[in-house]
Amino acid sequence: MSAHALFDAPGPRGRLTIRVVTGLSVLLAAGLAALVYWQLYRTGQLAPSKWRPFAMPGTIEYLLDGLRGTAVAALGSAVLALPAGLLLALGRVSRHRWLSWPSIAFIEGFRAVPVLLVIYAFMFALPQYGINLSHYWKLVTPITLCAAAVLAEVFRAGMLAVPRGQSEAALALGLREGAVKRIVVLPQALRMVVPALVAQAVVVVKDTAFGYVVSYPELMQSGKVLVANTNNLVQTYLVITAIYVVVNVLISLLAQRLEMWLNRRGGRGSTSILAKARRSTIQ
Repeated sequence: MSAHALFDAPGPRGRLTIRVVTGLSVLLAAGLAALVYWQLYRTGQLAPSKWRPFAMPGTIEYLLDGLRGTAVAALGSAVLALPAGLLLALGRVSRHRWLSWPSIAFIEGFRAVPVLLVIYAFMFALPQYGINLSHYWKLVTPITLCAAAVLAEVFRAGMLAVPRGQSEAALALGLREGAVKRIVVLPQALRMVVPALVAQAVVVVKDTAFGYVVSYPELMQSGKVLVANTNNLVQTYLVITAIYVVVNVLISLLAQRLEMWLNRRGGRGSTSILAKARRSTIQ
């Protein structure tokens, strides 16, 4: 497919317009950054005394404890949401209505509901009916439910993107529908959806910031406590922002390595997959 199949290549006037708009955008961004810097400098927010507490061992250790809480909550949510999302995706594409309809209802319901609302339900509503979880699970369970609903659509999109001819070829070899999904469709679908999985992993990390609602000791909750004790609101949240940026960059780098590894492993393409399918039918 041509690189310009969807859009025509810009002409001389179009390229000039793009350069002008890009230059103006850069100047505007630089002007806004300079304005923010000046306001912070003018109000004394850049004074060394405001930043000195973040070099103290106690503050560093406290922020690391908050980061550890964020990592534990995000990892727990991801470990639960990934298989749940895959099962929901398989349920949604199932031909059995008793399986597809509940999966569709779950996916559409939790995709439409904000995570914070689900957290409030676990925080205030469910305890009235005897369901009172720990602070950790009051945060992780809502994030898992909402993330699983989104991941189900990601996995489903990946499965639908696999050429239908490969499934038909595997069926012609004598494989059952479940084996076709397991051997032919899912390995290729998983390689396709790695970027979307990374994006959702970043969302899960950011959703853990709602831990302050349930008083779970994660990074944002630690920042809230620091602000209350030091009154350094701007400095505290700038430091926390930098930590989140570093964490998300590390997630992206890890995802790139994973994608490269999956591409190398699946480099033989559909031929090797169908060969595996033939071996399965022989066995």
